Amino acid sequence: MARMHSRRKGKSKSRKPLTEALPEWVSYKPQEAVTLVLKLAKEGNKASAIGLLLRDKYQIPDFQKLTGKKINVILKENKVSHELPEDLNNLVTKAFQVKKHLETNKKDMVSKRGLQLTESKINRLAKYYKRRDVLPAKWKYEQEKATFAK
Repeated sequence: MARMHSRRKGKSKSRKPLTEALPEWVSYKPQEAVTLVLKLAKEGNKASAIGLLLRDKYQIPDFQKLTGKKINVILKENKVSHELPEDLNNLVTKAFQVKKHLETNKKDMVSKRGLQLTESKINRLAKYYKRRDVLPAKWKYEQEKATFAK
């Protein structure tokens, strides 16, 4: 399948092995892992960064196999999650940075095209999240709102 805004194909990458059991060397219990996730979230880490920290620093290779729930579900249950989904927030932040760049470099047409492509990705992703009831039905992306994304 081709990429969204270019006609190139994606690169293949490694996948997780399809093992059913958690490795024996994992020393954390499910409740300890949940408290660890909440601690990392309160430090300001996003869900994807928490997963990387659990894997690399705390030797928890698969949080979902350990606890039975995903990291985002745990964060939502404890009301620590952000109002926007992480991928949408990253796109809004990127659009804000490109818009800020365009204010000083008005003739940069390549960046202007990149901003258009990023905004179309935002709108497409927002439409998906509205269908899934993650975002409210009246939520709309506006360039002025992008200044609030951090």
